[in-house]
Amino acid sequence: MKEQFGRRDQLSKAAPDPFVFPATPVESPLVRTSELRERVLKEIDPRQAAAMAPQLLQREIERLIHQIANEDRLGLSAREQSRLAEELAQDMTGYGPLDPLLADGEITDIMVNGPDNIYVERNGKLERVDVQFRDAAHITMVAQKIAAHVGRRIDESSPMVDARLPDGSRINAILPPLAIDNPCISIRKFPRRKLHLPTMVENGTMTAGVAKLLSIAAAVRLNVLVSGGTGSGKTTLLNAMSELISPNERIISIEDAAELQLQQPHVVRLETRPPNLEGTGQVTQNDLLRNALRMRPDRIIIGEVRGAEAFDMLQAMNTGHDGSISTIHANSARDALVRVENMVLMGHMNLPMHAIRTQIVGALDLIVHLQRMRDGVRRIVQISEICGMEGDVITMNDHVSFEYQREDAHGSIVGRYTTSKIRPSFYSRLEYFGMERAWTAAAGEV
Repeated sequence: MKEQFGRRDQLSKAAPDPFVFPATPVESPLVRTSELRERVLKEIDPRQAAAMAPQLLQREIERLIHQIANEDRLGLSAREQSRLAEELAQDMTGYGPLDPLLADGEITDIMVNGPDNIYVERNGKLERVDVQFRDAAHITMVAQKIAAHVGRRIDESSPMVDARLPDGSRINAILPPLAIDNPCISIRKFPRRKLHLPTMVENGTMTAGVAKLLSIAAAVRLNVLVSGGTGSGKTTLLNAMSELISPNERIISIEDAAELQLQQPHVVRLETRPPNLEGTGQVTQNDLLRNALRMRPDRIIIGEVRGAEAFDMLQAMNTGHDGSISTIHANSARDALVRVENMVLMGHMNLPMHAIRTQIVGALDLIVHLQRMRDGVRRIVQISEICGMEGDVITMNDHVSFEYQREDAHGSIVGRYTTSKIRPSFYSRLEYFGMERAWTAAAGEV
């Protein structure tokens, strides 16, 4: 019996029973890193960290990590310690994994779909990047930090937010349970290099003749609606056109998240406000637009028309505020008018359609439609004039239209612009400002 037990003991030493678990489980590197991160954060005073330069803060964090790792005998390499110090410094002074993407001047959009599922747009094309968040909670923390910087909040009770970064980039964040899988962050980066009309000509957005037409439209105070899909360059074009406004005019801009960069000296910027925790205190674009009419504006620029404020926008354009500019999401110039009609009906359901269309005809002069094409280039494809009414139908004239011709060997779209020979209905306005010959010459250059 003893011999048998002895042999069993020997066998058990040679081949451990698979159902017997070790008393002290081996910690994974991820667990060690997580514990170390928590220890470091407890040791750091946030107020002192905020006052330190980023590089100095990273060195101090790395020194602290090395000290704690030695005390607790954590098996972390020097490279792992340095990477952890960099992550913690970025979380304290910036936006974590988003910082290198925000610093990349070639990136125009950042889309965070999950901790390890991040896409960017470069040169009009989407690509996945090798950047990661630690987990879903890390994404939420970064979104809350961004929202807090502009006095907004995002949490379970308010799981969506529109905000802006200090550089003017626009951010949208949405949390579970609205986002089913993970918290999501979408950032439309604001270009550091301001795009002027000549630069947009070089980029292929338009030709020199089209740029001159837009310059004249701004100079003679035409009311312009810039339409297009998401990421088609509407705000960029609005910024470029606003540079042509006289510095002697008083401009009031109204936006959900302030991103316009107007160059004139006399600009008043207004921004909407979401409701507070009690559900009160909300200020909408509609409220700001009505208030702006009492502020003696020469021009009103609305970042984007989204709802019932479309009616007040039309009213403002019809009451002497010529030269106003706004943007709208639409698939074509004609579709932009349909969207304006629907938005007016959202707040004024009892208005007859004929009255709404009469207001549109009296208010708007031009619709400039942009499109992001499959080669990644954002192009102006239509400049349409609102001519008048025939019965209950709004008549339009495409002064400029882009016609696709072919695709070259590099995958770039080749096309040409065609122009209308019909005299514009705002010709008297051109004569008043002495720009009728310039308009005709520019149309010939398109």
